Amino acid sequence: MTDRDRWHRVFHFRAVDHVPDMEFGYWPATLRRWQADGFPPHLSTNEEAERYFGLCRRQKLAVNVGICPPFEEEVLEEAGDYLVVRNEEGALCRVRRDDPKGSIPCILKYPIESKRDWEAFKERLDPETPGRYPEDWETICRQTHSSSEPVGIELGSLFGWIRNWMGLERLCFALYDDPGWVEEMMDHLVELVLAVIPKALAEARLDFGAFWEDMAYRNGPMISPAMFRRLLVPRYRRITEFCRPHGLDLFYVDCDGNIVDIVDGWLEGGVSIMFPLEVRGGSDPRIIRERFGTQVLLMGGVDKTKLIEGKQAIRQEIRRLEPLVAQGGYIPHVDHRVPPDVSYENYLYYLQLKRDAFGIPEPEGYRERVIDRFQRATGRRLPVS
Repeated sequence: MTDRDRWHRVFHFRAVDHVPDMEFGYWPATLRRWQADGFPPHLSTNEEAERYFGLCRRQKLAVNVGICPPFEEEVLEEAGDYLVVRNEEGALCRVRRDDPKGSIPCILKYPIESKRDWEAFKERLDPETPGRYPEDWETICRQTHSSSEPVGIELGSLFGWIRNWMGLERLCFALYDDPGWVEEMMDHLVELVLAVIPKALAEARLDFGAFWEDMAYRNGPMISPAMFRRLLVPRYRRITEFCRPHGLDLFYVDCDGNIVDIVDGWLEGGVSIMFPLEVRGGSDPRIIRERFGTQVLLMGGVDKTKLIEGKQAIRQEIRRLEPLVAQGGYIPHVDHRVPPDVSYENYLYYLQLKRDAFGIPEPEGYRERVIDRFQRATGRRLPVS
């Protein structure tokens, strides 16, 4: 059974040998910290780290349903420990000089501050712009039919991207003062997606569609559930129903924070997989499953702070999630990128414990490649689970 098979069987509540051995990824500072304990210094990307740990990867095709071409990234000012840059979305940002990609930027100016800005900006949202499909599309497309890992397609964002381009405060004022303009932007994004993806739907073998929103804080969503239902649900439904005749029936949304009050809206819009389920952010997978039953599918939900606390906390966290894994419709992994507060030893212990608890076999060569290297670097033996 391949990880692709497992993906479908888990999310359709069918018997499976074990859940996919999947994780979300790592912050750059995390991988740098781990080098002192034996993590190879030449590995710096999430893909490289996942291959090193022997994890299943969720692949997304490089089909661009967003800004095309992106804005040219450039440094506009250097000020001590910070740089002022223009990012790929056209925003002016202040970022840390020592970690410009990994640090959270401070936005100084958004690219859309008026309808005139929108008219200029949406020239980069033209579905006919060359470059929305990679040059080696035919090769990539053939590979999707033989991949042993799940393959998906990006379906964009209806709120999160607009918030990135306008800023939350300006977007909220626009929702009150000129809701028709916001709906125009949302409709433009829907039409862009529907114009770009038919080629991929027809030619590639796809296992999921992926939305990104990040529209919730710890205490709930950035807009009311009623507004979410009115503005977003019909537009999600247009996209998911467009995809279903092509055999695509699994859609996930990547949204941090507390999503509990808008899960039903996503379900109504055809989006059934909730991800990454930040526990401390209010999105405990057990609570969501208790409230919405097996109509909701889950991915993530391992509280990252437990990996910081230590081995006993990790054991308790895995035990807490065992009944949910047994129920099905759930792939457990850390509920966001692993932060640098997590020691390498704790992370390796977590991987071992998760694999033992859920019957996931140790990847070929893992002990020699990872565990033995850790023990040589530190002089410490990794505790067995």
